[in-house]
Amino acid sequence: MDNRILTFFSASDIFDHMVTRPLSHINANWELSWDNIEEKFEVEENSYASILNDLLIELSLLEPPRAYHDNEDQLAEYCKENLNWPIYKEGRFWRGMEYVYILEQGGFNDEDQKNLCLSVAGRLEAALIRGQLHFDEMEDSHQKILADVMAIILYHRS
Repeated sequence: MDNRILTFFSASDIFDHMVTRPLSHINANWELSWDNIEEKFEVEENSYASILNDLLIELSLLEPPRAYHDNEDQLAEYCKENLNWPIYKEGRFWRGMEYVYILEQGGFNDEDQKNLCLSVAGRLEAALIRGQLHFDEMEDSHQKILADVMAIILYHRS
């Protein structure tokens, strides 16, 4: 297990605001507390802590892909081909729809959120390589998409 993943999310000041608060319409108890001794989120009734703790363990066991965008591209291709969305790839970027919506809708066909989890694992590895050792230290745009992808996983697993 890669303990860097647990450390990356430990005692964040903004993680719950960016990841679980947007899902407060599903579980009203969106605020999270980090247990420094147990190195996990404190489990509370009707919160995302248990799902997140399981997800962090899952992520820490994954081999990060070299090109996590390939996993995201598979979700976009699903939307394009099966949902007939008018999206297209221009260079490295998908156009025609907000990227977060593409990933969210593509996630409905992503068994066990495999591509989404690999995307997160790849994004985490990229942050660590860049010396961003904690969620709160990430560059804003990368932090936002990482939070969005994690929220999408929670949405699908809720």
